[in-house]
Amino acid sequence: MANTYTQIHLQFVFAVKYRKALILPDWEERLYQYMTGIIQHNEHKMLQINGMPDHIHLFIGMRPTQSISSLIQNVKTESSKWINDNKFTTSHFSWQEGYGAFSYSKSHVPDVIRYIQNQEIHHQKESFLDEYLKLLKAFEIEYDEKYIFKELE
Repeated sequence: MANTYTQIHLQFVFAVKYRKALILPDWEERLYQYMTGIIQHNEHKMLQINGMPDHIHLFIGMRPTQSISSLIQNVKTESSKWINDNKFTTSHFSWQEGYGAFSYSKSHVPDVIRYIQNQEIHHQKESFLDEYLKLLKAFEIEYDEKYIFKELE
């Protein structure tokens, strides 16, 4: 894209279907590497990835060559297929429908990276749902409670 200059920093948050705690420590790092490969294959830059057993945070530098929905659909489809093909879970793995996407200025990049790196510590004090609702409110995103990620089952 000649003469196209952008600086787009996006954090994505999405959950395992029914927020089941299926992402286990013995394979989560390989999942993060696989997702990073998907992001890079789509010509975006992974800035930070981390999560908990029931959800993921991706923070990327995004190029304007692809829609957000197309990228996230690709990440979720390919990663769930990879998880199932490798039989990392005893039942069928899938991501819950939907995602959060939040944009940041360059000055916020170090703070967002640190925040995502410290997910384990952060979630000792705050639940995933509280965290997600706080993001929606901070970014003044209107939402319908019935479409918020489902509670743990």
